[in-house]
Amino acid sequence: MRSIRRVVVAGAALTLTSLLAACGGTTPHVGLGSAVKGVPERGGTVVVSQISGATPNDIFPLQPATNSDGYNLNLVEGSWPDLVFPGNGTQSVINTRESLYTSITWSDNDTVATIVLKSWKWSDGVPLTSRDFMFVYNLLKVNYQDWEDYYPGQFPADVTKVLTPNAHTVVMYLNHSENPDFYTDDILCDVPLLPQHVMDRESLTGAVGNYDETTAGAKAVWNFLQKQGEDEGTFATSPLWQVVLGPWRISTFDTDGYYVWTPNKAYSGPNKPVLSKVIFTPFTTDAAEVDTLRSPNSSTALTIGYLPLNDVRQIPALEAEGYLASAVPTNGVAEIVPNLYNPVNGPIFRQLYIRQAMEELIDRPLLVSKVFAGYADPGNGAVPVNYGQQWDTKLEKDGGPYPYSPSKAAALLKANGWKVVAGGTDTCQKPGTGPGECGAGITAGEPLAFTMIYASGSDDFDQQNADIQSTEAQEGVKITLKPEPFNTITATTSYCNASYHPVSTCSWQMQQYGYDPYSLDPSGASLWNTDGVENYSGYSSPEMDSLINETEYGSSSSAFFAYENYAAQQLPVLYLPDPDFIWIYKKDLAGAFPSNPFSVNQDPAVWYYVKPAK
Repeated sequence: MRSIRRVVVAGAALTLTSLLAACGGTTPHVGLGSAVKGVPERGGTVVVSQISGATPNDIFPLQPATNSDGYNLNLVEGSWPDLVFPGNGTQSVINTRESLYTSITWSDNDTVATIVLKSWKWSDGVPLTSRDFMFVYNLLKVNYQDWEDYYPGQFPADVTKVLTPNAHTVVMYLNHSENPDFYTDDILCDVPLLPQHVMDRESLTGAVGNYDETTAGAKAVWNFLQKQGEDEGTFATSPLWQVVLGPWRISTFDTDGYYVWTPNKAYSGPNKPVLSKVIFTPFTTDAAEVDTLRSPNSSTALTIGYLPLNDVRQIPALEAEGYLASAVPTNGVAEIVPNLYNPVNGPIFRQLYIRQAMEELIDRPLLVSKVFAGYADPGNGAVPVNYGQQWDTKLEKDGGPYPYSPSKAAALLKANGWKVVAGGTDTCQKPGTGPGECGAGITAGEPLAFTMIYASGSDDFDQQNADIQSTEAQEGVKITLKPEPFNTITATTSYCNASYHPVSTCSWQMQQYGYDPYSLDPSGASLWNTDGVENYSGYSSPEMDSLINETEYGSSSSAFFAYENYAAQQLPVLYLPDPDFIWIYKKDLAGAFPSNPFSVNQDPAVWYYVKPAK
């Protein structure tokens, strides 16, 4: 999947009462945005706002499994692009012009993939070759269990051998038949190519070698590069990060998340950068970012910014100040993650009826219409309805299996041995594993009371979670909210399951951090299969594993729909609405919008300013 990591969303809302009382009138309709046309100008600086909490902290493109900060991908993909580039203009398809391959062909019952690389060059003039692919493969073959983007059973674990018959051809032999579309869209789009002639080393002072070709050497190189990748003070200066393949190099990086891209003048790709530089600047709060948007003539003026959804009524004023607006759906699934192996609450969360009751106490339509001003996917299940209608089942289109119903939630809890105290705290009255009893591991008098950590700094999270806290409390599910910085959450919590749940990182009960991004094929691979690296809840089901495998290894739409419905019904997480991003951009900036959810704001090589009309 494209950036299958935890990501925080842009800001959204005030309290419902203040929104209704203070924001009368009609909410402006925001479409995809208008394409800017005009005579291109060479040069210029674009300043892009980073949403609250979006702070990269690792530059090595093969991110370790212990770091789930999705914004690291945003930092590096302009310099070391993946083999497959998703997103082309307004279309959610592969961009073959910006991808690194000329062709990918499949043979032998889809067990052999032949990849022909483009004749591009690294920024130091050295040609891109199949040796660079082998370098990445050799590192991952030994260290894939420590790779954030590893899918269980997929690349590189499914590769039996790799041949490089010439400098631009890679032939991969797999241990099973694959769904070629899935493998290209969701697997190879997470595989960057790296310069072997620069990075194949065990220390900064040692010589470059072929260390990756042995197990011990691959481990040593991996450990060295991982350590260097965490040294934020050297992101813009270390020789390891100076040779790039993409259109941009990282020329400045500050630990607060401010960084600058400048053109790679030797870029071999189709779209040579026209801009002089692109600045990504962070904000600690939504309000500070909006204040900067409203000051377009200041020294800190933004060229592209996000607009919190409670501020959509400011769009006419922003348009009068020289901006245009574009709404871009989010390419992912938003959720609350229950820790099924928390030492205290794990047995409660492992009961499907508990998760079902809690989902039925989330008023998703109200969140969409009032908190997110209508700009959100409804959150009916594992696959966003707004993502692409070809992926959606009737069950999800009709509202999902567990629409908001406090009465059904209360009845379900009572039927399973709970004393429901509306506005108070429910407790288990009938412990045990028989019919009408609370379930395995749940003790008499145990409360339905949980602490939920969530990413701080965004109004939308504050209000959304306050509303969820309120509606859950209607039938006695008590949730205590604990906002924390996004990077604190990713650094102090990890995935937890039956075999791995250390107290140091698995004491959390519930967390809500934003959304998990999907790639072009919205499969649940890595998210909800047993031992998936992004399966933070610890959910495990042989049936789910089987259904996900069928979406990976076959191309049947019925198999995908069977997975989708099962994931909606089984609730490995509690599904939430996923708000769109409302982007504001200067009306003299062309090429940035309208865009697709996959490469939005990440393809500035196609951006340029236009000359003002005479």
